[in-house]
Order: sequence, then C-alpha cells, then structure tokens
Amino acid sequence: MNYENILKLLRENTNASQEDVANILDIDRTTYNHYENNYITIPIKHLITLSNYFKVSIDYIFGFTNILEFKNFEEINFNKAAQRLKEFRKSNKLTQSKLASLLNTNQSVIANYERGRNLIATPFLYTICKKYNISADYLLGRTNEPKYFN
Repeated sequence: MNYENILKLLRENTNASQEDVANILDIDRTTYNHYENNYITIPIKHLITLSNYFKVSIDYIFGFTNILEFKNFEEINFNKAAQRLKEFRKSNKLTQSKLASLLNTNQSVIANYERGRNLIATPFLYTICKKYNISADYLLGRTNEPKYFN
C-alpha cells in the first residue's frame, strides 16, 4: 500500500502536525508517524476517521482515484459492508475459502467479515480493491457509486 505520501500531503495541506492528527485518532504521535511512513498498516477504523477528517474517500487515500473531494459519504454500517463483501465475492465466483487463500488468511476470517462481526482489515480491503478494480468506499458501504473504477 502506498498511502503514506497521500497521508502526508493531506496533513500538510491542512497545516496539521503529526501530533494534531494523532490527537484526532487518539493515538501517540509516534504511532501516527509509523502510519504516515508505512512502517505499520493503518487500521481500518483510523483510515475511516482520517477519510472523514480530510473529507476524502478511502479510494483517494489508497491512490485509486484522483478525485480529491468526497462529500456524500455514509457512516460505516457493518451489515451493509458485510453484504457488499459477500455480493462481491459471489459475483466473482469466489468461495470464502478461495477469497481467504487470495488474502492469505483463513475462511473463518472471511465468514466473520460477511457476518458483520468485524470490518475487513485494511490490507485485505486494499488487495481486493486493487485486484478487482472495485471501490473501497463502495465495499464499505460509504457510497453507492462508483462501484468499479474505469
């Protein structure tokens, strides 16, 4: 994932310090620095918070789109995200086991995502979106369009 440059640019464009952004996320500045420098993967809950704070899509942060402004997003709904992931998997003729294999995890993790018990992990979301050209914001239920990138 190459979101580190985008996170830094978004932060600098708002004249925010790493400490400011860390406070928004309720984490230590060092942890945020590790996100911004891609030393550790940013958890999905923090990615959503930053997306909302900077008013950009997760697709923008992931580098999937150049559209900066993201106005009409919905709050994350675990059930909607679960339903969309399941619909995506079935429309691509993937079993839970095949999707788990693609993501280097196990079938029970996918089942828990599809039951709405957990939101999909950031690296898994990124991998699916990149490989299948599908919007992260769509999969998470934050928007209804675009579903797929051109």
